[in-house]
Amino acid sequence: MAGDLNTALLMFIAARSAENRILAALRRAGYDDITLAQARVAARIGPDGTRLTDLAEQAQVAKQTASFLVDQLERAGYVERTVDPTDARARLVRIARRGTEALPVARAEEARIEAEWTEHLGVRRMKQLREALTLLREITDPYRPTGA
Repeated sequence: MAGDLNTALLMFIAARSAENRILAALRRAGYDDITLAQARVAARIGPDGTRLTDLAEQAQVAKQTASFLVDQLERAGYVERTVDPTDARARLVRIARRGTEALPVARAEEARIEAEWTEHLGVRRMKQLREALTLLREITDPYRPTGA
């Protein structure tokens, strides 16, 4: 029974559902060579690229696992490794052409999910949910951008 589940588990169930739907939309659009584990790592790549060690930490996987997943994503054309302009010894993982092409598919599914949830909860409750989760992020998300 839902009332017996703790809040974190309820949030996880909703997030997992969204994640599965986005991955399914990508597969229907022909991006069927990306796994959930790969997508979770790719989703953490910042607009200017992200170091592999940071991706591993944010995805909560070993650096070797993140490296393996990035290797697969790179071979499929979703990401590329480039020199970090702030430190020539370091490399950044950036979204590549195929990843950029897949992004609108993921964003469109995200919008459909938000619309469904808003219809189910109502505009007021959805707004309250977003506000509450945004506030909760202040104490739960060590990776949020400064000022977010």
